[in-house]
Amino acid sequence: MARKGDIVINIERCKGCEVCLSACPHEVLALSKEVNSKGYHYVVKVNSECTGCANCAIVCPDAVITVYREKATSGQ
Repeated sequence: MARKGDIVINIERCKGCEVCLSACPHEVLALSKEVNSKGYHYVVKVNSECTGCANCAIVCPDAVITVYREKATSGQ
């Protein structure tokens, strides 16, 4: 059974560098069409295939991505 995860992106701090896009093995992220208050196209979550691998958060140079993982249940 695959682990489930979720991410939260601080869109006001995101500069849209796109490094996280290539780091995500499940293509969970995409660049938005809108811009933040600083004028950058920011990254958004586009599907629910996140496994919580944290690749996106690890490579983000501005630490704007927080990853959450579902707790594994033992014996089930």
